[in-house]
Amino acid sequence: MAGPSLFRLRVVHLDLKGAPPRVSYLSEVFPLLRTLGADALLIEYEDMFPYDGHLKLLRAKHAYSPSEIREIQHLARQNDLEVIPLVQTFGHMEFVLKHPVFAHLREVALFPNTLNPHKAESLALVGAMVDQVMELHGEARRLHIGCDEVYFLGEGETSRLWLSQESNTKAKLCLSHVRAVASHVLARHPTLRLLVWDDMLRDMPEDLLQESGVPELVEPVLWDYGADVDIHGKVALMEKFQKCGFTRLWAASAFKGATGPQQALTPIQHHLHNHLQWMQAAQAGPAGALQGIVLTGWQRYDHFAVLCELLPVGIPSLAICLQSVQQGGFTEAAKDEVESCLGVASLDVTDFSREGTGSFPGSDVLALVTQVSVHLRSSVEGLLDGNRYVAGWFSPYHRRQKVIHPVMLQYIQPEALSLLAHWGVLVLELETAMKRIFYPDAVEEWLEENVQPSLRRLKSLVQDLREAAGQPEDGAGPCGHVQEGS
Repeated sequence: MAGPSLFRLRVVHLDLKGAPPRVSYLSEVFPLLRTLGADALLIEYEDMFPYDGHLKLLRAKHAYSPSEIREIQHLARQNDLEVIPLVQTFGHMEFVLKHPVFAHLREVALFPNTLNPHKAESLALVGAMVDQVMELHGEARRLHIGCDEVYFLGEGETSRLWLSQESNTKAKLCLSHVRAVASHVLARHPTLRLLVWDDMLRDMPEDLLQESGVPELVEPVLWDYGADVDIHGKVALMEKFQKCGFTRLWAASAFKGATGPQQALTPIQHHLHNHLQWMQAAQAGPAGALQGIVLTGWQRYDHFAVLCELLPVGIPSLAICLQSVQQGGFTEAAKDEVESCLGVASLDVTDFSREGTGSFPGSDVLALVTQVSVHLRSSVEGLLDGNRYVAGWFSPYHRRQKVIHPVMLQYIQPEALSLLAHWGVLVLELETAMKRIFYPDAVEEWLEENVQPSLRRLKSLVQDLREAAGQPEDGAGPCGHVQEGS
């Protein structure tokens, strides 16, 4: 498939609703993205945007300041990267609707994910959010208004009453809100081109889409993050959307964050296949239909989910996918460029961690995260669950009774202390490296999810050994209590 790029624009998605990078790190990453073939950034600020006034409560603890938002755009301009803000306006509204003051705008009272499309206040809310974002993005030519995964649409009390009326459907309800939001935004910002995710539109009848007026207002972004893209289905969908009146379409792939909500290391081969198949779909589809491709990099599945792969961990995958899209395939030229940009001597997409750390921004975080992800849990489990001395002489029962054979203490304790010391040094190194890139709450969350459970098990074993042996905290003291009957 090697040849010129099938996409005029290559857009890198920055998902800031989890582990948002410091601006200083973005200043290091943007030149790399440009070199690798990126043309634009789709920035999903969520609660990292410095909302003000009655929206100020939406800010995260470490939200960017207005000056930092301007600095991000300045850095993007320096690297010839267009900035496309993304503001959710329908689904994935958790960061807004979780707040009690906005809870009355939920579609379903219990769930904070979907906005109630019937209330005028809902439109006013998203309009105010867009206005504040656009005030700090005066040069933006495009805006993404989200509208994906509008779960529980039609299940609120007002919607149920509305749907009980003849000819009303969930599809019409969805389209009416998208039309209302798009019309509201374009009335205030008439030069903008509006993008929306396509999943809520895919299965709608063609005549309904045509009659809705939505095709004249927005550009669908067709997303599929799987390693086995239905190419025929994507071509049919492009043709359907064109027939309905959508004049501009986009594709969306994934370079990370799409293979599991707790994924810590990026499966590069999965994401490479995803991009190669999207290229096949672009080649097979209507000529010139796709304006570009958005390479998404999800940081959480939603506002309340755990963290997926950190941005530095996903950079090798992003590099490979970007170069493949630019070169028209994962060619030798693409491979050489990736190796050069990442500082990797020999690249293997099946297992990047084996090929060294590289020298790209955040490569030290990738190396340390790999160590933790591959070895921490297994090494602790190997000692606690696989060591014959622990299993035979310091079982959970022995630990509760605080008894151990003095001889066995000498078999178990040195290994436990050595393992704890090893991981203590490495985790401290990782924490230091992460703090250069991320804010303290993101570092704390990642370590709590991925490190502390295993370390707590190991520390508990060490503490129980000391107590059974009658040792003070510094490890000095008698050899241990002999179990009765020994």
